[in-house]
Amino acid sequence: MMFLEFFIWGGWFVTLGTFLDFNLNASGAQIATAFSTQSWGAIIAPFIIGLIADRFFNAEKILGILHLAGAVLMYLMYNSTNFAEFYPLVLGYMIAYMPTLALVNSVSFNQMKDPAKEFSFIRVFGTIGWIVAGLVISYVFFWDAPEAREEGMLRNTFLMVGIASAFLGLFSFTLPKTPPTVDRSKKVSLVETLGLDALSLLKSKNFLVFFLASVLICIPLAFYYQNANLFLSEIGTENPTGLMTIGQASEVLFMLLLPFFFKRFGFKMTIIAGMIAWTIRYLLFAYGDAGELVFMLILGIALHGLCYDFFFVAGQIYTDFKAGEKFKSSAQGLITLATYGVGMLIGFYVAGLISDSNLVGEKLHDWKSIWIFPAAFAFGVMILFALFFRNEKIDKSQIEI
Repeated sequence: MMFLEFFIWGGWFVTLGTFLDFNLNASGAQIATAFSTQSWGAIIAPFIIGLIADRFFNAEKILGILHLAGAVLMYLMYNSTNFAEFYPLVLGYMIAYMPTLALVNSVSFNQMKDPAKEFSFIRVFGTIGWIVAGLVISYVFFWDAPEAREEGMLRNTFLMVGIASAFLGLFSFTLPKTPPTVDRSKKVSLVETLGLDALSLLKSKNFLVFFLASVLICIPLAFYYQNANLFLSEIGTENPTGLMTIGQASEVLFMLLLPFFFKRFGFKMTIIAGMIAWTIRYLLFAYGDAGELVFMLILGIALHGLCYDFFFVAGQIYTDFKAGEKFKSSAQGLITLATYGVGMLIGFYVAGLISDSNLVGEKLHDWKSIWIFPAAFAFGVMILFALFFRNEKIDKSQIEI
């Protein structure tokens, strides 16, 4: 289940920008609009989970229905010939897909005696699924090779993912029963559903600084998701999608290193290290190339684990610590809404504007200028965080190794 869940996401989302640019002649703003469907999906997901899944239906059944619907939408996306036709389909797909991220976790947790120790072993299969999807695209079907891109072969990623989604949809109905967890008679609270009851945590200056930094750092994060594959493809890097799987492999490595770094240097330095990594990565992209300096691009991709884990995963640990038992779930929901919802929505919009303003020819961009912006922005966020976040001790016994 977990392998297929992330094989499906990684099998089309990584190459989306390249497909839209090469095959649908989309502008930077249109590509940004397509990627922002992830944010709308993240914003709408709590309603599907909180108002429907947690109250009326088994998680595995909703998971099956959503993936079967996703398979149909993927087939329609595979047959799309212009952006106007493609956009409502990708929006519908992300509204269906984003809730499944919580549903696969629910199904997993329901089978575990000690989720804190057991879940990481299950979740790593998701990362493996994402990696396999990239390797299949680059090294089995060669859909992202220059000639294949020109022939429109990247559209086949939607067909591949549609088949996988249909299989997971059917397979979901065979999964162990995961009944609703909330009493139907309990009154639905929109505030709790969106995690807004945790807004009281913002009274803490430290948490407010962290919260704002989390939203702002999503702007440079959006540049990576939206532009990295298109950038690598446009400058002539071989097997760009397969190359980007290095980023997912590094996620696993840095996830293992995170608890040791956290305990040795504390939360503030962990977050700062993550933000500095964003700056270094984009500078490597700005000054590297597909020739003798390709090692700079590979190093930039390999920093993905440090960038992501040392900020977002460390941030989840900090949020859990600050929220306490009362707001534990709500606080995580609030951070997810603020980052993958609001932050990424702004980030994709900004990335689209910067890309369009640096278009120097047909399907040619001034990538140095494009990457300098998120590098400088991430550095600015890091400086503000370093100045205004007061070092805070966290109970180290809460951190699992």
